[in-house]
Amino acid sequence: MEDRQILEHERGDPEAHIRMIAEEFRKGFEAVDQIKRPAVTVFGSARIGAADPDYAQARECGRLLAAAGFAVITGGGPGVMEAANRGAREGGGFSVGFNIALPHEQDANPYVDLGLTFRHFYARKVMLVKAAEGFILFPGGFGTLDELFESLTLIQTDKVREFPVALIGTGYWGGLLEWIAERPLATGKISPEDVDLLQLTDDVSVAVERIRESWDGSGAEQMSRDRP
Repeated sequence: MEDRQILEHERGDPEAHIRMIAEEFRKGFEAVDQIKRPAVTVFGSARIGAADPDYAQARECGRLLAAAGFAVITGGGPGVMEAANRGAREGGGFSVGFNIALPHEQDANPYVDLGLTFRHFYARKVMLVKAAEGFILFPGGFGTLDELFESLTLIQTDKVREFPVALIGTGYWGGLLEWIAERPLATGKISPEDVDLLQLTDDVSVAVERIRESWDGSGAEQMSRDRP
């Protein structure tokens, strides 16, 4: 309820809100500091079950990331998030879940080694980006789209380093990329290099390999300095 109270300008104690938000950021920064390895954040729908093909792919993605030496970070909930965390744990990697307290659909999954539940989306989103050396996105809804475009905006504006951004599922994401090319790019709202930030594939191993190559090519020490 705190976000609604703030956004709707309801009466309350501004100082109390500030203290609560600051404490949430403090806990988030402390959690990120516990991730002692390069990490990749995986986004995707909370509204799928274990029988969904996206679940199987996300689980394999988590396993491959772990095998490549990456910690796996998700929003900590069910669906794609659970699958990626599960795969990371099964692959012997470090599994992180930055959950959000919601009135529905977002219980924490049981496959995280490091978990933290946030009240505020903006604090949580900072941690999902701050800890990452790359982003992999599976099909999802408004939340996944928000995370995609926020990540791209931060990269485009040099607020974070130019990390790989992979979209899994040509059938799901292809139409969006066509629209981006036909509208924002064709009318000069974005540049060709902005579109080049995205990789579209149906093969999670291709996405993981691109992130691994980016990490190896940039160097851990330099990327640690660049991390926001």
